[in-house]
Amino acid sequence: MSKKELIKQTINQLEKLPTEKIEEVYDYAEFIAKRFEETSLTKGLTIINANSKAFNFLKEDEELYSVKDLKEVF
Repeated sequence: MSKKELIKQTINQLEKLPTEKIEEVYDYAEFIAKRFEETSLTKGLTIINANSKAFNFLKEDEELYSVKDLKEVF
């Protein structure tokens, strides 16, 4: 089913509902849109950070500690 057809069918179903229920659907749709936006932003930032060379200096540092240095293992 296409996006336009889904929207059309959703609107048809919404027209059958009382105002309070339409408000609930709107709030949920707003929540989903916000979560989608935040997820997209997070994925974008992750890609930018992964391609960044800002932390390359950490790869060149020698390891200061090893597992042998641990006094207690959890």
